[in-house]
Amino acid sequence: MKIDLKQVEEACKELYIRACKILPPDIKQGFARLDASETDATGKSILATMIKNITVAEDTDNLLCQDTGIPIYNVTIGSGVEVDGYHLKQAIAKGCERATREHPLRSSVVHPVTRKNEHTSCGRAVPVIHIDFVDQPETLSIEMIPKGSGSENNSWLKMAIPADGIDAVKTFVIDCVLEAGGKTCPPTIVGVGVGGTADLCVHLSKVAATRPLGSQCDDPEGARIEQELSAVVNQLGVGAQGLGGDSTSFAVHVETAATHITMNPVAVNMQCHSARRARATFTPQGLTYGF
Repeated sequence: MKIDLKQVEEACKELYIRACKILPPDIKQGFARLDASETDATGKSILATMIKNITVAEDTDNLLCQDTGIPIYNVTIGSGVEVDGYHLKQAIAKGCERATREHPLRSSVVHPVTRKNEHTSCGRAVPVIHIDFVDQPETLSIEMIPKGSGSENNSWLKMAIPADGIDAVKTFVIDCVLEAGGKTCPPTIVGVGVGGTADLCVHLSKVAATRPLGSQCDDPEGARIEQELSAVVNQLGVGAQGLGGDSTSFAVHVETAATHITMNPVAVNMQCHSARRARATFTPQGLTYGF
């Protein structure tokens, strides 16, 4: 299957706009679940306001949040797909730029030293593009995630001591949730990376933070940690927007990787309550959009 790069460009433009305007169904279901179990009156009121914001944004074709974030595109390429990798990345960046200029979206991307804003949501190494390969014939999938600074600023890495075991990992995660407080606009998805190298661990934590609610780590040990920590974080009392209650987090997600015998890296990356993402899938049957 040969990929039409002009179609990729158009899809990547559309994905950015869709992600900023339409909240995935699993996140809406997460809100409903937390609203049903919230026991704090203030927490209940804050959740109601968030839920209303989602409805108003979608009914008026408006943005869910003014922060259009750092644009991230996750690309997976299946077997039998013909595509020029360099020009694929160029098409993605062009689509990202067009969404910002033509929609228009607020550009939140600046040079790290001069702070100059090109008003394209693009810059050095941005949009962030990850490319992976899967055993899925004739399929190319592009997921777009606008990662807001409120959540991205709450990121941590600890090179834990292996002898301290899994308790050190759990304690670190809980400490991070408490330190973040209301700064991440909870309820959050708490992404945890365990293992690998320092950079891989941080990447895994973001993969975990941006996974759909209801998904589970495919490592049984990671899945067990997810279950334990998901129950614990909502007992911390941070609550929606940090104002107290039971709704600190939709879930804790964990991703793991093998690591060195003398290392045990653990990283935390959070996703805010507006956990936006959109997906385009190219197959021989055509292009489809989803989450």
